Amino acid sequence: MDAALTSAHLAALRADFVSQPSHKAVQNALARTTMQDVALDHTVATGIDSSVSHHLDDWKVTNQERSGRCWMFSGLNLLRPGAAEAMNLKDFEFSQNYTLFYDKLERANYLLENVIDLVDADVDDRTFVQVLKSAAEDGGQWNMFIALVNKHGLVPKAAMPETYSSSHTNEMNATLRKLLREGALRLRDEAAAGADPAALRKSKGEILESAHKILSLHLGTPPSTVTWQWRDRDNEFHRDEEMTPQEFAAKYVTLPVDDYVCLVHDPRHEYGRTYTVNRLGNVVDAPGIVYLNVDIDVIRKIAADAIAGGEPVWFGCDVGPQMHRKLGIWDANLFDYRSVYGFESTMDKKQRLLYQETAMTHAMLFTGVDLVDGRPRRWRVENSWGSENGAEGFFTMNDSWFGEYVFEIAARKQSIPSELRDGLDSEPIVLPAWDPMGSLAR
Repeated sequence: MDAALTSAHLAALRADFVSQPSHKAVQNALARTTMQDVALDHTVATGIDSSVSHHLDDWKVTNQERSGRCWMFSGLNLLRPGAAEAMNLKDFEFSQNYTLFYDKLERANYLLENVIDLVDADVDDRTFVQVLKSAAEDGGQWNMFIALVNKHGLVPKAAMPETYSSSHTNEMNATLRKLLREGALRLRDEAAAGADPAALRKSKGEILESAHKILSLHLGTPPSTVTWQWRDRDNEFHRDEEMTPQEFAAKYVTLPVDDYVCLVHDPRHEYGRTYTVNRLGNVVDAPGIVYLNVDIDVIRKIAADAIAGGEPVWFGCDVGPQMHRKLGIWDANLFDYRSVYGFESTMDKKQRLLYQETAMTHAMLFTGVDLVDGRPRRWRVENSWGSENGAEGFFTMNDSWFGEYVFEIAARKQSIPSELRDGLDSEPIVLPAWDPMGSLAR
């Protein structure tokens, strides 16, 4: 065909479409219902059994509402069973609004520090553009969650409950984004006029004052101390007087979070090596975000072993493909796109990464696994989308989906095979700021 679409070519396309009677039936169906319900393979969907051999959760799911805090919710969900056990409670939640407040404030500072560091870069420099794109992001990564816990501690949900803006972040984010981008312009103009780093940081402090005010208005004022009291499952009353958030976390976070590392499956790069992403983070004085790249079977085994040993697993994935949200199921072949469209994707995971067709978009918690002869057949997943979908908010993932769309887990160092554990000591290879491995779960 010619470089441009011609009227003859358009006519041929139309004639080819109308010549197939089945196209009309599918067209009629798609006019009145979703593509998912048209393409859903009923045999696959009804063949997914939600029962699992190892089942940890006996608590209710949480709900991030209309916010991109899945990485934060799943991190706190990993910590709450131990806290509930320590308090002898059936259920317990840490405040997700508290961690949101400090993530937003820390991330504003992180962005402005990057602006100062890149003050001599062209305004259309690709790295600088990526920094500006990240302004007021909701999404995050495992290491970013740990950085918040280690620096700011945690509080019970009752000490800083949700607000409308914590559950619906768009308006607040838009205001913060404008403030930070105007702040970037101010810092660059001042630098061009001869301001030194000390003067730029003074201006940064004024911008952060405005950011703190915006966050306080939308989210409330974070408590500097909490008095926590509760009645446990045995009807006994307890009270913790005047604890700082750091003291509260030290007492009720029962997992050794500093012993965890992030394992990723990135088939573009060498396994057994560590990687990081340029300019990715939220807390300036925290350790950098580092991934150990391993084969997907390593991730699969470590996750299954952890669950069989009684511990849920934080993980990140590309949540959308081959997912039916209402049913709460994933399978690599859940939708029969060939029957609907006449073609289907043939890209593998590596090719999808290279051609921008996949990235880690969502974080959740594995709370169960179905093992057959020691090998996973399906997984039980605690989502943070409320109780309306799936089995009261818990989803089922067939293992066929795991290999294609799971990207990372948080794992204890000692669970990593010794030949791979040595790779943790290697100097991380720095990927560019726009690399897919820098995508944030949101």
